[in-house]
Amino acid sequence: MQRSKIKDIFAQGQAGRDVLVQGWVKTRRSSKSVTFIQITDGSTLQDLQIVVDEANPSHETAAGLTTGCSVSVEGVLVESPGQGQKYEVQAGSVTVIGGSDPETYPLQKKRHSPEFLREIAHLRPRTNTFGAMARVRNSVAYAIHTFFQERGFQFIQTPIITASDAEGAGSMFQVTTLDLNDVPKDGGEVKHEDDFFGKPAFLTVSGQLEAEIFAMALSDVYTFGPTFRAENSNTSRHLAEFWMVEPEVAFCELDGLTELAEDFLKHLTGHVLENCLEDMEFFNKWHDNSAIATLEGIANSNFERITYTEAVKLLQSSGEKFEYPVAWGTDLQSEHERYLTEKKIQKPVIVTDYPKGIKAFYMRLNDDGETVRAMDVLVPRIGELIGGSQREERRDALESRMTEAGISLDEYSWYLDLRRYGTVPHSGFGLGFERTVQFITGVSNIRDVIPFPRTPKSVEF
Repeated sequence: MQRSKIKDIFAQGQAGRDVLVQGWVKTRRSSKSVTFIQITDGSTLQDLQIVVDEANPSHETAAGLTTGCSVSVEGVLVESPGQGQKYEVQAGSVTVIGGSDPETYPLQKKRHSPEFLREIAHLRPRTNTFGAMARVRNSVAYAIHTFFQERGFQFIQTPIITASDAEGAGSMFQVTTLDLNDVPKDGGEVKHEDDFFGKPAFLTVSGQLEAEIFAMALSDVYTFGPTFRAENSNTSRHLAEFWMVEPEVAFCELDGLTELAEDFLKHLTGHVLENCLEDMEFFNKWHDNSAIATLEGIANSNFERITYTEAVKLLQSSGEKFEYPVAWGTDLQSEHERYLTEKKIQKPVIVTDYPKGIKAFYMRLNDDGETVRAMDVLVPRIGELIGGSQREERRDALESRMTEAGISLDEYSWYLDLRRYGTVPHSGFGLGFERTVQFITGVSNIRDVIPFPRTPKSVEF
């Protein structure tokens, strides 16, 4: 008999049919005449109740089960007389696959703190919260791929090891095979020519520049992969390793990019509401009671569009007392972004045309010479969720920006070549996958929306 997933058992129903279900024991309660077992296989938030009566040859086995055991159950699906569940399984046989020591098993029938669960990352997927998170994370990843694939984008795998700093801002992890106890030096300087790649190499902070290469040949591409930032930050919003989604679109100016970003977020939130409602109801109950309403607001609203200059004026005239002062030429902080989306405009906002001094060198300079064709998508509860721009396609203008930023033209000669041979207007944005899952679920700490968080002084598992 083929194993049935618990999710499918509840969806298909059909009382009276034989089923084979396998999973892990959540709870067990026994009397002399009957044993009730709650099992889960991770396919759904719901547990499945197994009923083993005293006449069953497996009753003694069932009565000895402990939390965490893995079991295989064959039986008949019946309508449940109990409340809160439509079906249960009347067991024919119960087989223990793997035992679980009740004296040392750390997950019991109670709420555990997120801090404790991070210490047992190999077991926390068995909790309701992390199981629900994993299913939502999986669904969002699927929605990301379907959105771009249905629109004819090509999925490009950009390098994890790179020699370039896409942001021009440092904070990169260096990759080396040199013996750190005996680093070869010449006149006090590290002899990088003795290293594996013969020059300094790093873990990537972005796949954008490489994606631009393929956009200049395939028109519409996207990357979806891990990125790394060596920032010594222990906040609830930062990770040293995280995943980024970065589409790059040729023959596209900023207005087209804002439309793409709006459609993208509406697609993701709509997909989650349609396919993960059970898990979202759990997050809405236990983590953030505005989670579902916030997603509905994203999926059903038309995003507001304002310039950075207009945003600054709105903030300065708001009468609000912000922790960080608002002034033209400084970046917007999370409190400013949340005020715009939650109080002033009360829906998602796309802010465009930022001062060039606070944005990256590759963003297209506006005719005013002071601002660039950048855009940030701001949403309630979190602020910026997407950041992007129209790229500078004019070679002379790009060289000037790079020189101003102190970036070597020789090291980025290949990037400049894209402007030398058949340059076109093109645009792209980046979306942090974990920040998006955090926003969707309402989970307060980003370390709890990734399987194995990498943070300062923490690289377990």
